[in-house]
Amino acid sequence: MEILAYGVQADEQPLLEQAFAGRHSLRILAVFLDRDTAPLAAGHPVVSSSVNAVLDAETLTVLAAGGTKLIAQRSTGFNNIDLEAAAELGLTVARVSSYSPYSVAEHAWALALAVNRRLTRAANRSREFDFRLDGLLGRDVHGMTVGVIGTGKIGECFARIAAGFGTELLGWDIAQNPACLDLGMTYTDLPDLLARTDLVSLHVPLVPATRHLIDAAALALMKDDAILINSSRGGLIDSAALVETLRAGRLSGVGLDVYEEETGVFFTDRSIHGIADDVLARLVTFPQVLVTSHQAYFTRTAVGQIIDATLRNVEDFAAGRTSENTLVPRAGA
Repeated sequence: MEILAYGVQADEQPLLEQAFAGRHSLRILAVFLDRDTAPLAAGHPVVSSSVNAVLDAETLTVLAAGGTKLIAQRSTGFNNIDLEAAAELGLTVARVSSYSPYSVAEHAWALALAVNRRLTRAANRSREFDFRLDGLLGRDVHGMTVGVIGTGKIGECFARIAAGFGTELLGWDIAQNPACLDLGMTYTDLPDLLARTDLVSLHVPLVPATRHLIDAAALALMKDDAILINSSRGGLIDSAALVETLRAGRLSGVGLDVYEEETGVFFTDRSIHGIADDVLARLVTFPQVLVTSHQAYFTRTAVGQIIDATLRNVEDFAAGRTSENTLVPRAGA
């Protein structure tokens, strides 16, 4: 089948080419899929998109008019896709329902440790041969109370690492995870978790009920010296409220791998022209904030699993099959 893959990262490309070699004709683009780039897919029955694609009704209409039948998104999240419009247009949509949860959990802890021990500031200083310890005082993770918001596969992995550090675990989710209970986690309501924890990490999906889950009121409940980590979805945090919280001198560390308005910014080079997003621009200026560009999933293991699942989605479509990855089934299936 003729496949056009959008938003392919340089490190991802050889893995993608190797997986599809001898199976399907693959064309790779670095640009992201949106209404402006959708016409490039004309004549390709399969399009593979990245998490930062904008697959609204207008983009989907262009794809369908060009002959696209399947959209195979290389991510777990799909809040960027208008599934109702896709169904009306007869487009099949598939995603990657799971990949290595360790990749995201480990990156979340990397962020937590980095902001706690002021590693960015320390590294920047050492490059200028400034080896003072002023302003670098951190805290032992051992003995902290750690709150895990969302205790699915990734949250469980995060909690296992937390248990290894010797922390007290609090959890919040719609259902309790027995594996987390075995780690000694105590489930509680969200206000109690936020008020009691020294470190909070977000691992819930972005749905209407969780949008701005961490808003001004939630931030006000947190300890002044708490650490907040988000490696899930940017829309979980009200970014403007977070800026105001930081301006007030609260929170000792914030690690963000995602941002609610990241589309069109993350995965791109803005070093010359800058960005127009005043909130993001302000966030990165706070010394206790570390922002990475949605890279938590970006390990060889996880990317390999994502590509393998994408290949299976393409072959399932060709064979008329559905799977746990199917979001919108083939018309008539």
